[in-house]
Amino acid sequence: MTTIAGPSRPSPTVPRLEIPSSDALSRPPRPDPKPRPATSTADPVLRNALRYTISAREYEVLHKYIISRSRLLRKRAPTVNAVERYMEGGDGSGRTRTSSIGSTGRPKGRGKGKDKATSGGRGSGGDSYNARAIRHALRVFIATGLGSKAYETIIARIKGRGQPNSPKQRQPFYQSSTLRLSLSLSTILLLYRLLFRFLTRLRAHLLDASASPFRVRNPRTSSTLTSPYAPAIGASLAGLALGIYPSKQLRVSVTIALLFRALEFGWNLCEDEGMIWGWKPRAGGKGMVKRERPWWWGSWMLQPLAFGQLLHATIFDRESSPYEYVNFIWKSTAEYLHSAPKNLPEGVKWPDAWEIADNLAQMARLNWPAFVSPTLFPDQPTLPSSLAAVAPLTSQAHPLITSLSCATLHPSDPSCLRTYLSCWLRSFPRMGRFFLLFYSMLMLPRYKMLYNSPLRLLNRLISRTLRLSTFATGAISTAWASICFFQTWLPRHFLATQRFFLSGFLAGLWAFIERKEGRSVFLYSARTSVDSLWKVGVKRRWWRAMKGGDLWLFVLALAITGAVYERDARAVRDGRWRKSISWVRGTHFRDWGMEEDVDEEEEGEGDEEYEDEDVYGGRRYERRYVKEE
Repeated sequence: MTTIAGPSRPSPTVPRLEIPSSDALSRPPRPDPKPRPATSTADPVLRNALRYTISAREYEVLHKYIISRSRLLRKRAPTVNAVERYMEGGDGSGRTRTSSIGSTGRPKGRGKGKDKATSGGRGSGGDSYNARAIRHALRVFIATGLGSKAYETIIARIKGRGQPNSPKQRQPFYQSSTLRLSLSLSTILLLYRLLFRFLTRLRAHLLDASASPFRVRNPRTSSTLTSPYAPAIGASLAGLALGIYPSKQLRVSVTIALLFRALEFGWNLCEDEGMIWGWKPRAGGKGMVKRERPWWWGSWMLQPLAFGQLLHATIFDRESSPYEYVNFIWKSTAEYLHSAPKNLPEGVKWPDAWEIADNLAQMARLNWPAFVSPTLFPDQPTLPSSLAAVAPLTSQAHPLITSLSCATLHPSDPSCLRTYLSCWLRSFPRMGRFFLLFYSMLMLPRYKMLYNSPLRLLNRLISRTLRLSTFATGAISTAWASICFFQTWLPRHFLATQRFFLSGFLAGLWAFIERKEGRSVFLYSARTSVDSLWKVGVKRRWWRAMKGGDLWLFVLALAITGAVYERDARAVRDGRWRKSISWVRGTHFRDWGMEEDVDEEEEGEGDEEYEDEDVYGGRRYERRYVKEE
């Protein structure tokens, strides 16, 4: 049977039925819900405790060498991945906030390490700038507290040997000098970092184009706040926290030491920029070149002034002289400061070193009276009544001695030159043994150098010991011998009291021998002299002591150091100081000044784009890394 049909139409295509695999039959993943507030405070407490105690990298090392070795600790302590998630801002369950930091807490790009260190909370995860600042301040507090307590205990044990135990006065805990020192140093570090970061960000905002109306309305304020030195100078106000520690000698010594370092950095900067020695035409007449420092110039030139001031203060202002420093010199001058003889009659008081110094000052005030030998003239008065303390010395003086200072310093030998040479021959071996032992202990950390090149190390040790022993022996013997020389050859009334300064000045000229490697010794003597000179000036009312003046000097030293580091980090010659300044600023313990060239070469590498606020080894960075898709 035939049917009539219309035009044919294509039949609809039926899609092929596919049988899903077994993996697809499982429940489809649902999107991550929004993070719910934790029902327990364990995670937030643990996260905050870890942030302010240890970093992710440090915890990884601790877990590798200590925690993983103990089964009990391994079960109870969080894993390394969990700690990394805490540091990145997660809750430890796998959910983390979007961050541009890798698992180790470092930026994914190859940019400089300061980027994350100073970027704060933006894109830096839980281990933010503030968290690191608090963590480091806590460590400084604990370390300085334990160190100062151990030092006090050791010194008390050493000084207490052979002495009866005396009852100690207990003081409140909050008045303890150990606590206040630790609190002061940790507060300085924390405030410095916070102020430096705030002023750096403020400068970056003011330099932005959107802040141009403010810069137009306030030109002076904006020029001050946008200066590259504003963060360093403003953050130096954190030095006022040194006032937490009571006003003692330690606070003054720290201030003077830091001020000397700051002035040294400023001097180096002025030298590097040709502001001290000037410029000269280059050979051939093409351009200018900086003049080199004279070969004889150096820190040794501070020694004549320092020794002159210290000797004058020791003779006339005992309370303003460094007691321990002077005692070391007293013990090294047995040829001029004699100990009591064994056959000393009972009831006769033998003068000690300080009493001899006081009587030398009295001789100068009396314009150096002439000496009358009691052996030749037993019936005549030989000493003024104010010099009766040195009578046991002068009573046995040689009859040929005509100078009262000679009768006091070397009564048994009439020759000043022979006494001077005898002092050299007897003091030099003692000084040599002392400095050899001292520098041998300092070179213990260089034991690898002793294994690799022992002859070089021994040669350096022996040469350093010989030069420093020559300097010390020559300075001490010259200081005493010049007193007798001046009384013998100068008129009685000519510079009667100023002779001691001249004696110290001549003694300081021996520093020329150790001018190449004695810089640390010279700076220590100069700092001690400045401290003594300030006390002498306050005592004699040359100037008035301002309350809290050492705090403002400490702030000034911080400001100079920060400004010099900002201007040219290479002006800070010592790499350890550059690393320390970088760490105080919160940019890690690294030498950015020497790594500047390497960082500039790496700026164009990688797949990252960044916004750069400032470029220099000593400055901070504000960068935001964006990963290209």
